[in-house]
Parts: sequence; C-alpha cells; structure tokens
Amino acid sequence: MSRQTLQNIYDRLYRRFGPQHWWPGETPFEIIVGAILTQNTNWGNVEKAIGNLKKNNLLTPEKLFKLDITELAEYIRPAGYYNIKAGRLKSFLNRLFEKFDGSLERLDSLSTDRLREELLSIKGIGPETADSICLYAFNKPIFVVDAYTGRILGRHRLLEPGAGYEDIRLLFESALPREVALYNEYHALLVRLGKDFCKTKPQCHGCPLEDLPHDTEAVI
Repeated sequence: MSRQTLQNIYDRLYRRFGPQHWWPGETPFEIIVGAILTQNTNWGNVEKAIGNLKKNNLLTPEKLFKLDITELAEYIRPAGYYNIKAGRLKSFLNRLFEKFDGSLERLDSLSTDRLREELLSIKGIGPETADSICLYAFNKPIFVVDAYTGRILGRHRLLEPGAGYEDIRLLFESALPREVALYNEYHALLVRLGKDFCKTKPQCHGCPLEDLPHDTEAVI
C-alpha cells in the first residue's frame, strides 16, 4: 500500500473527527495499567478499575508490586477477567522489579525494538498490548494494530489475503514516517471510525471513506 493511500485515509478521518486526545492517563504507569486492563473489555470498565486504584492511593509500581494478588484482583474487578488481569499486571511488575529495579525510566531507556521484545516476553502481554505500551506510555514509534484496523483495511481491499498483525503493523510503519504523534492519532482515528461506521455490520452511508472502493456486504 502506498504512503499516498494511507495519508489520504488519515486526512479524511482527521478532517471528520478531529484530534482524539489518546491515550487517557495521567502518568506512563497509569497508561500501562490501562493497556493491560483494557484487554477484552470496554474503556468505561477500565476507568472504574483504575478509579478504584486511585481512590485507594495504589496507582504506583511500588504499591501494586507489594499488593497481594487477590487484593489487586478485587480492586480491578470492574475490568472483567479480574483474576487473569491481576496475574498479568503482577507479571509485568515482577519483571519491572526483578530486571529494572522497579524503574520505568530504565525500561524506557531500551531501544524501541528491545523494549517491544521485553514486553512481548512477559506472560499475558501480546502484540497489541505491548505496542500500546510502547507508543502511548513510552512514546516509541510503533504502530498499534487492533481489530478495527484489520476490519477497515480489509473492507477497503488494502490487505493481502491472510495478513496478520505483524504484516499490518509493518505496512503502516514502512509507508508512513516514524512519528509518534502520527501513529498515536492515526490509531485513535481508526478506532473512532470502527466504532462509528465500520462496525461488524458496516454502516457505510456518511462514512468519511464511503467513496473509496470497499465491500459493502462484508461482515468482519
């Protein structure tokens, strides 16, 4: 896919929706926690779970690291799958303290590729979560791919058959400048398009990409 095609899509989405102000979070650590908790749930539930941690003054690496996993699970219960997600948070924190002395700055000092590799080696952190942490918490130029991205590009015939996560990520990164702000905004705009128009059953009328070639009957 050409840079011109991707830039055209971006420009259309930005004109329609404007800046999305992603990712919500006051600190890098809050963004990391949010990225792990948002797996398989909606952001509203994640906000409730993070609110519980804030209300109890627990939203720091040190305090969550020392917290018993069963207590942590109760605090994050609104996020769903709370026992599993408590385990994933603990896996991240264990790695942070065992290998980086609990310092997010030391983790951030890794090169982009090494940071991504480190995150992916932690149990329960997959590519989308790892890339969200890299981009939004540590301002590394990695493009985040999610279900909306694949759905939108697939419906607009912009993907090769069988394209997977890495194929789509590299497609964006090879065609666009390696700029954090651009990747941040582009990902957020694709999510907005997916929620408003490119749903499981597409609502093409009024979509900012409506006049581009697409499969109107595709259910993805």
